[in-house]
Amino acid sequence: MVYPFWPRTSPHFLACRVAVRPYLNGQPVTVGLSGGADSLALCAALSAEGAEVEALVVDHGLQEGSDAVANAAAATARALGATARVISVEVPARGSMEAAARRVRYAALRDAAAGREVFIAHTADDAGETLLLSALRGQAAGLAPRAVIEGAAVVRPLLGVRRADTAGACAELGLEPWRDPHNERVDFLRVALRKEVIPRLGELIGGDAVPALAQAAGKLVEDNAALQPGAVSDDCAVLAGMEPAVRRRAIGLWLRGHGVLVTTAAVEAIAALCTSWRGQGPVAVSAEDPTARQGRVQVRRVDGHLRIEGA
Repeated sequence: MVYPFWPRTSPHFLACRVAVRPYLNGQPVTVGLSGGADSLALCAALSAEGAEVEALVVDHGLQEGSDAVANAAAATARALGATARVISVEVPARGSMEAAARRVRYAALRDAAAGREVFIAHTADDAGETLLLSALRGQAAGLAPRAVIEGAAVVRPLLGVRRADTAGACAELGLEPWRDPHNERVDFLRVALRKEVIPRLGELIGGDAVPALAQAAGKLVEDNAALQPGAVSDDCAVLAGMEPAVRRRAIGLWLRGHGVLVTTAAVEAIAALCTSWRGQGPVAVSAEDPTARQGRVQVRRVDGHLRIEGA
């Protein structure tokens, strides 16, 4: 099926089209496509708005038949007027499968995009889930309209769009999205939040909890941008002279730059090396990618500077 004409009455699809318009500048667009409703709706909206679209489909190889799913997604993208490539990757077996797949996926998108931004189909629902998930880890965060993930410059034009709109857009277009079985596994924390916790929050407040969560996430992104330190520093005196909110962000940036997982406990303990120095010992931290570092990883104060130790 090819779409030379788009439906005249399609309120859900229209919401997606309106959302992408501010992000178009007449240049070709690269889209990360999974074959799910969100990314299909994004790809279709960009094509309908006249963009020259290339869809990148990453096959993680984690499920039987994943190659067929990836090829079907690419075929749908071509039917929507885009070009498409399937990129096969290997996900390391160590550590969290979700985290490892995410790292490998964004690295593959980065390399394939060759310096161009990659449009990603995160919605308002994703923003709300991310806020809750990050808050449970002690470091509340939102989804920024533009960000850098594993070196990939990503754009999120659908943050003001609901998941119901992307699913509705696919229905209006006659598209059959792929339904990832992992999205039904409530042993994954994000899925549990989506299917159990957020609906329960809606029951408690007598309405839809997602708009408030997404709004709070957006404000947090704005606050983080305003409070971002001017430069990354490992100088304890410089860090000690910062306001606490800025210092926390500076330490977080420094840790991420060394491939270290950012947690509240780690940031606060490292901040104490700068602000309350009494000769205390090193702070144990964890690598974001368990395959990148072996053995114990820690942060120590040495001659007034923070140092990462551990191979």
